[in-house]
Amino acid sequence: MPSVVVKAAAKVNLQLNVGSLGSDGYHQLVNVFQSLSLYDDVSVAPAERLRVVVHNNRASEEAASVPNDSSNLAARAAILLAAHTGRSPAVEIVIHKRIPVAGGMAGGSADAAAALVACDALWKTGLNQGELIELGAELGSDVPFMLMGGTAVGFGRGEILEPLSCDRRFHWVLVRAESGLSTAEVYRQHSRWRAGGSAELPPGPTDGLVRALIRGDPKELGAELKNDLEPTVFRLRPELDRLLHLGKGLGVAGAVVSGTGPTCAFLADSAAHAEETRRLLSKVVGERRVLIAHGPVPGVEMVGTR
Repeated sequence: MPSVVVKAAAKVNLQLNVGSLGSDGYHQLVNVFQSLSLYDDVSVAPAERLRVVVHNNRASEEAASVPNDSSNLAARAAILLAAHTGRSPAVEIVIHKRIPVAGGMAGGSADAAAALVACDALWKTGLNQGELIELGAELGSDVPFMLMGGTAVGFGRGEILEPLSCDRRFHWVLVRAESGLSTAEVYRQHSRWRAGGSAELPPGPTDGLVRALIRGDPKELGAELKNDLEPTVFRLRPELDRLLHLGKGLGVAGAVVSGTGPTCAFLADSAAHAEETRRLLSKVVGERRVLIAHGPVPGVEMVGTR
């Protein structure tokens, strides 16, 4: 039987508001996501037992940091879907990484979303997107959005989604760090360092952000970019604060740390402006670390079989 191949998009956080730590051990969020045209490819094929193979298009040390056993989030997705549908999770999952590892762009969640879609197709289990999203929420807070894609606001842990209207293509320049940051560690330190220990969440995204998305205006959108975790990320990695200021000095429409970092996202005015910004940033940090993407795009897309 041929393997099923899907691609899963990365995400950037346009606004990330972090509330207090709940009794379930998770922070409550108001989290605006946008999916970007930076993809991991995931293929799933029948096998005698569950197996994970990880390839990386940039740096072998990044691939080496991704688990290739049942703790891999894509493997956990296959195990969960198999249990839900009464099957054995005997598949080989091959992941071609392009999304930065531990970069705040939800690469692991993208792989989990891709594995759910690919295994559903391989096994012909026929689950709809809503059912897959419910399973995805059991795997991680970002997985439901990675299945949905586009632009959306997430509530709760980020898994309760409401789509946002956005018909314009926005152009992003992404600078990945030489090493990643642990999501759990960033949130732990954020709780430790935040004054007062609590925070009131807004009811949703700002009106300015909603208008900017509808109008398709990158300068308006750039002014609305916000991440409550940035002060914590900058304390852990001061060089990222300097990098964000450097990018702003190049005339970008806006700049933000994506999620828990350390990837920095710079919003350009156009595709040509993105290319010029990429060129300038590459002179400072090196070609290998700078990527271009656009959004919004679909979350998980079927590529085909092979």
